[in-house]
Amino acid sequence: MSRERFEELVGEALDEVPEELLGLMSNVVILVEDESPPDDPELLGLYEGHALTTRGWDYAGVLPDRITIYRNPILRICDSEEDVVDEVAVTVVHEIAHHFGIDDERLHALGWG
Repeated sequence: MSRERFEELVGEALDEVPEELLGLMSNVVILVEDESPPDDPELLGLYEGHALTTRGWDYAGVLPDRITIYRNPILRICDSEEDVVDEVAVTVVHEIAHHFGIDDERLHALGWG
């Protein structure tokens, strides 16, 4: 799958996130990278930053949080374009949830692991 098509799928997954939640997201950018970090080659997505639940009165002047979706690791675990669509959607929601302070344990319990 081309990078352009993959980026479209990430955009489509974002379109499915309720407007109310997107409106609450603050100081965050969503990126697509081809490969995950060398020390975690199977990583599908990564949230880096300060979750909304940890931001205090002194949160100011910081670079945007980053949500990165890793294209090739997702493509490696999927057998069809339909699988990629589903995995991208799950990964996008999973990483957005981290922005809202939801940890992996809770996400797995909710079926978004």
